[in-house]
Amino acid sequence: MWLLLTDAAWIVSIVIFGWLIWDFIRVNMRYSESVLLSSREGVDELFAESGQKEP
Repeated sequence: MWLLLTDAAWIVSIVIFGWLIWDFIRVNMRYSESVLLSSREGVDELFAESGQKEP
C-alpha cells in the first residue's frame, strides 16, 4: 500500500514539474523580458480610479 502511494506521489510531482516547465516556456515566449521584469504589472489594476487605467 505504501509503495503504491509513494509511486503515485512521485508521478504527481513529475506531472506538476512538467506543467511548471511548460508554463515557464509558454510565458517566456508570450511576453517580452521588459514586461516580465516590470514592477508595475498589477499597479494599474489595484490603484485605478473608477475602473480607468493610468497612462
